[in-house]
Amino acid sequence: MPRKGMRTILFKPSRSRSPTRSTPHRQTFSDTLMDDNVENARELISKWDASRSSSLYCDVANLFASDNHYEAQRYLNSIKDLQTAMQYYISHDPTLDKLVLAQNLMQIAMKRLEKEFYIILRSRRQHLDPESVSRASRSSVSEFEDESEEDEFSRVGEDSISEVELVSMDAMKDLKAIAECMIGAGYGKECVKIFKIIRKSVVDEALYHLNVESRLSSAQIQKMDWEVLEVKIKAWLNAVKVAVKTLFYGERVLCDQVFSSSPSLKESCFADITREGALSLFVFPENVAKCKKAPERIFRTLDLYEAIADLWTEIEPIFDLESTSTIRQQVINSLNKLGEAVSAILTEFETAISKFNSKAAVPGGGIHPLTRYVMNYITFLTDYSGVLTDILAGPLTVPSPLPEAYFGSPVSADGMGTSSISIRLAWLILVMLCKLDGKAEIYKDAALSYLFLANNLQYVVNKVQKSNLKLLLGDEWVEKHEEKVRQYASNYERMGWSKVFAALPDANDNQMTTPQFTECFKRFNSSFEEAYNNQASWVVSDSKLRDQIKVSVARKLVPVYREFYGKYRQLVPRKEGIVRFAPDDLENYLSDLLFGTGGSGSSLSLSTSSSVSSFSSSSGHSRGGRSR
Repeated sequence: MPRKGMRTILFKPSRSRSPTRSTPHRQTFSDTLMDDNVENARELISKWDASRSSSLYCDVANLFASDNHYEAQRYLNSIKDLQTAMQYYISHDPTLDKLVLAQNLMQIAMKRLEKEFYIILRSRRQHLDPESVSRASRSSVSEFEDESEEDEFSRVGEDSISEVELVSMDAMKDLKAIAECMIGAGYGKECVKIFKIIRKSVVDEALYHLNVESRLSSAQIQKMDWEVLEVKIKAWLNAVKVAVKTLFYGERVLCDQVFSSSPSLKESCFADITREGALSLFVFPENVAKCKKAPERIFRTLDLYEAIADLWTEIEPIFDLESTSTIRQQVINSLNKLGEAVSAILTEFETAISKFNSKAAVPGGGIHPLTRYVMNYITFLTDYSGVLTDILAGPLTVPSPLPEAYFGSPVSADGMGTSSISIRLAWLILVMLCKLDGKAEIYKDAALSYLFLANNLQYVVNKVQKSNLKLLLGDEWVEKHEEKVRQYASNYERMGWSKVFAALPDANDNQMTTPQFTECFKRFNSSFEEAYNNQASWVVSDSKLRDQIKVSVARKLVPVYREFYGKYRQLVPRKEGIVRFAPDDLENYLSDLLFGTGGSGSSLSLSTSSSVSSFSSSSGHSRGGRSR
């Protein structure tokens, strides 16, 4: 250590006396006391003279070893006594030789303390890791407070504190004691320099092990394949929690405690130690937000946003210093950019729905892939309803004049009115349903078109009812769309079975002639066979809706046919095969429909059987395994 000269106001040349007086000086009691202080300090300081070691930081003997605390306290007290003596000499008897002796002793003492400071930071590094410091701080009575030496790290509830935490507390107490002594003697810069070098290496190493890549540029991130970037996002999500809750928090605690006597130094230390690593960590989300706005990327983008938003209440007090304002601003920038990216991705998703132009018809009028994809996507979005509400706050700009009645009025989860996320998600569903209306026109059979719409809307309703979407969209939305499903089902029934219903005799025909009821049987056979064969491959995916449709058709069909059958069956000659279906046969065939199986591989035709009995026996084998 170079010779510093007096570092503080201790050295102030007297204007009334010369430091080389020739007149004799009478020794007073105070003079004797100060001389004794210097002599005692000289004896203890010389004993621990660091220059006697072969290396500046060679730990031959550790003054602050666990079994040496009494000696360490004596050493610190001797330095205080030495400072007192120096102040006395300057103001009362500034004899040059005494000041030079005191100055030399002070330099030797500071050199020793500098070494001890380094030894503690290095040898007790595992007990000064951010996790141990964080736990120790949370186990103590208060956090981020400048307490008196007697109260600091109170041992109240010591039994609940682990051995590691106790060692961590002791290490911080020793570092604080050394720092205060060095700062008081004007050697704060030397102390801070060592602290910054060692603790910055701790932070950098910790971030490295957390897979935080400091040299990853925005351009590199934007060129990455999504699969590679997604892995890095997952790593970042794990890293940021540890970094904020443990790493940066622990460093803040350590800086605040060690340099509690100097607000400027503790701020400088913390800022210089964490700035580079924190900026590297918090700029990553902003760089991700600049990437391509593909719909599938929204969930990881929301993960990033949610992670920062959840940690903000902890980030802000950790970096609340003026010198760390750039870190706070970077966090805010990343949050804003992520929010903008989410909004842009939702817009892109809506555009993708509108531009979906596949002309392929779904076999049997089943669930369209677009419906499945969009509803699964929207359902997953509800897991982020909290952050989406923040991001989407503000009026929705409706891009096309769709019917207001079709849109509805979703309510928020608290029932206090429409929320931004409710409106946006309801809008996306509406855009998809309007697109499905166009897809229904692909089917040439009107009945199948309505069945397609019923199927897909029922799928939407089911997804809403079984997810958080119901809380967001509300019961009114669900009820209205359930009614729409019933309308589609009714239209399917009317279009698909109207000929069969028309083939049944009028209820007012109390007595029919043989030609009339014979023709009625033939007309019914033909229309039922046509309807059955046409719908054999049609499907209704929802079992409840399927049963409702078939029960509705059966109620309109079977009772009327049963009465007609009972009245005229015996009058028709068996050999002519005019009566092809018994009432129970109709129920069996209806039961077999809307599974999308092609009627178990069977189709009805005039040549299927020549009598009711032969038809019934064959039907028992082909459909006996399916319940009605």
